[in-house]
Amino acid sequence: MASEAEKTFHLFAAYGDSSSSGNDLNNKNFAKLCKDCGIIDGKAINSTDVDIVFSKVKEKNARTINWNQFQVALKELGQKKFKGKTPDETLESMFALMKDKGPAASGVTKAVAVGGVNRLTDTSKYTGSHKERFDESGKGKGKAGRDDTKENTGYVSGYKDAGTYDQKKK
Repeated sequence: MASEAEKTFHLFAAYGDSSSSGNDLNNKNFAKLCKDCGIIDGKAINSTDVDIVFSKVKEKNARTINWNQFQVALKELGQKKFKGKTPDETLESMFALMKDKGPAASGVTKAVAVGGVNRLTDTSKYTGSHKERFDESGKGKGKAGRDDTKENTGYVSGYKDAGTYDQKKK
């Protein structure tokens, strides 16, 4: 059971920090681990308890805790969550909560196309010059849809008698 929990510990230790070795857990990731694994329940254990326990088990000037300090922190939190169990039993219960868990990305923005967005992005309803920028499937034509092609005939565009100069010259 400890190896599963240790794997979870390393996942959270490396979370959000590409330069992390994954062997030390900072306070922010410790709190995230406790929240994501259901250790923080809002009744017996809240985020303040987690912060206090983290400060208690870390070295005096350190910012992180290692695996051994982490186990001590879990035992202490477990005493509050699982009353009446021995420290070793509470540690096993805490490991059970951590089994097969990893850091969850919460608050990630999802793209939503609702209401006016669908109407605004429906190329079949485009008119005028915008209609020329897309083919029947709605795919953009790129530069070909934007550029006006110039005729290099020497006549002003729209001139109705274009090409008749040589005939009048007689």
